[in-house]
Amino acid sequence: MMTTFQRRSKKIVLSVLAALLFAMSNASVFLAYAAYSIEGKTLGANSPKKVTFSKDDADTCVGIVTSLERSHYLGLKFNDNLSSKILNRYVDILDPAKNLFTQIEINEFDKIRYWLDNTLEKGDLTPGYALFNIYLERSFERLNYIVINIDNWQKNFSFDGNDEIALDRKDAPWPKDKDELTRLWNQELKNAVISLRLEGENDEDITTLLSKRYKSRLNRLMQTNSEDAFKTYMNAVAMTFDPHTQFFPPRMSEDFDIQMSLSLEGIGAVLQSDYEYTKVVSLIPAGPADKSGQLMPGDKIIGVGQGISGAIQDTIGWRIDEVVNLIRGPKDTFVSLKIIPAGQKSSQNFKMVNIKRDKVKLEEQAAHKKMITLTRNGRAVNIGIITIPTFYLDFKGMQEDTNDYRSTTRDVLSLMQDLEKQKIQGLIIDLRDNGGGALQEANQLTGLFIKSGPTVQIRSRNGYMSRLDDPDPSVAYRGPLIVMVNRMSASASEIFAGAIKDYNRGIVVGTQTFGKGTVQALQPIESGQLKLTTAKFYRVSGESTQNLGILPDIEFPHIYNNDETGESSLDGALPWDKSRQASYTPYLALEPVITQLKEKHLKRVDGNPDFVYLKERYEFSKEIYNAKSLSLNARKRADYQQHLKQVELDIENRLRSAKGLKLLSSVDQLRDSGTDGGKGVDDEDEIVVEAPRKEEKEDILLKETEEIMGDFIKIAQFKGYKW
Repeated sequence: MMTTFQRRSKKIVLSVLAALLFAMSNASVFLAYAAYSIEGKTLGANSPKKVTFSKDDADTCVGIVTSLERSHYLGLKFNDNLSSKILNRYVDILDPAKNLFTQIEINEFDKIRYWLDNTLEKGDLTPGYALFNIYLERSFERLNYIVINIDNWQKNFSFDGNDEIALDRKDAPWPKDKDELTRLWNQELKNAVISLRLEGENDEDITTLLSKRYKSRLNRLMQTNSEDAFKTYMNAVAMTFDPHTQFFPPRMSEDFDIQMSLSLEGIGAVLQSDYEYTKVVSLIPAGPADKSGQLMPGDKIIGVGQGISGAIQDTIGWRIDEVVNLIRGPKDTFVSLKIIPAGQKSSQNFKMVNIKRDKVKLEEQAAHKKMITLTRNGRAVNIGIITIPTFYLDFKGMQEDTNDYRSTTRDVLSLMQDLEKQKIQGLIIDLRDNGGGALQEANQLTGLFIKSGPTVQIRSRNGYMSRLDDPDPSVAYRGPLIVMVNRMSASASEIFAGAIKDYNRGIVVGTQTFGKGTVQALQPIESGQLKLTTAKFYRVSGESTQNLGILPDIEFPHIYNNDETGESSLDGALPWDKSRQASYTPYLALEPVITQLKEKHLKRVDGNPDFVYLKERYEFSKEIYNAKSLSLNARKRADYQQHLKQVELDIENRLRSAKGLKLLSSVDQLRDSGTDGGKGVDDEDEIVVEAPRKEEKEDILLKETEEIMGDFIKIAQFKGYKW
């Protein structure tokens, strides 16, 4: 701990050195505050313009620091410990691939590790901007080096030997010097050449394509301005608290999650920057991308083309707003996307998808139903299925007390009444890919299935626990209930599923949910807005929904990679914990029923070709995701790509064989534009042979849930369960 004298001395030194730093304009970039400087090049005439901060930036910084200390759930104070974490976060944001800074510079950065808290509290952004200017200069050196060497790659590079490129350098040591940086840049260029060769490009075209790609990135780097530096530094500060706490400047920029508005014509996806890529965060329910089945959360967009066969514009390194502008377009037109599928790290395994632009229709996002009939012991069993894409509520209509305003609960109640008229004996609520929405709707929807009691607990930063209750003793549906979830079921979906589970009102099937168990609020500041985490959700059992999410009673094969999606995949996510249990009265325990249902389920899916297929696809994607490096030996790389294609083809053909479909001769015959399944051409008679499409394969899970419900109905009746 610092003494008062040391802290005062620290601030005096800060003031003196800050003045010195501001005065320096054509010497080395000074960074260290304890009379220490970092050697670095002066930003030259051909380099990006040096960034500096303004008084408005300083005032906004003070506002951000104040809001974080006063309002964030964690109640953290700016001190030496937080300062150290901010530096780590900032360096990770600036150089996630560890191909810009050397260990020498990282050692120098350590000299200010415990000074950032003091400067931020005063609105002094000097250290953050000094680091950013070093980042700009080194980024310029990297891109300029690659551009210069592109024309000579055929002469300078050998594509044999045992050299490899690391796919994830997060845990790698920092390069020790400039020579090691240069080696990494050479590996990057060699990898790009090999990837394009494997795509079928000739060497002359490769040179042209790479020259255009890297010059484009260089041009975009030259457009970097002080606003970019401020936003990056402030988000490093904000996200040190938790990944959902972010600073939004007045104008949207590349780190702002951009949702394609429901009123605009596009593909219906939420996108964000992920280093040099544009990453798909989520899909808007019933939007064009969602309905196409070709895009999924975690996919990285690396190219965009207009029309089905239009030329693909390389978008690596682009600002996200520029990528969004390419993707948007008139209704009924197509956009082509070149993507790195979720869970894969290399553009070698890219996919092409074509999506028809359209407006997202609000009515298609509403809850909807269907009824299916199973046969059990020669008797018909009617099962109702209600799919809820999102938790929606017409706030304006509710406030104006109109009779016909739309809400999830009102719509589900109406649908259930229709299903009851058809004499259903069991009900499935499908919350797969439901990312949440109106919290009060999760509460009221739960109330349709329980007599009364609390549905969720909410803890604020001061430890005060509030809760939402269902005060209505009426129950709209009393029969067997199953809730379907998957990795993208989040927030309000987790609250509903958790309450149903805790009350023993039904069973949950699927996969572990997202784990979004925190509450965010927007606070206006001097220039922009700060989104910060203010509270945390807890189930009535006392378990948090944060990070861990809801674990299903019966687990299904995974569709999404948990390492790539979900709260636990986010750096700095708040942990799972427990709070006190609420006072509530659960129904009769369902564990004996669940045990029997599991046994029947496992017996039914053992050897089931559809379930085998889903598991094999997931394990295959995990194998690719877990790969640590790629060979830069052209022959070995081609062999590896052929191996991946053969494994994918074998998995597909095993499913086809089991279903009596014609086998494919190559993986290239999968024409479903980057999705599983597709069509294969019979070379003998030109007949197109259909394979199950992605959405049909995922409906396997719904069909199995229907079977589980059939068992549930029978067991519940036998054991005399009543709700």
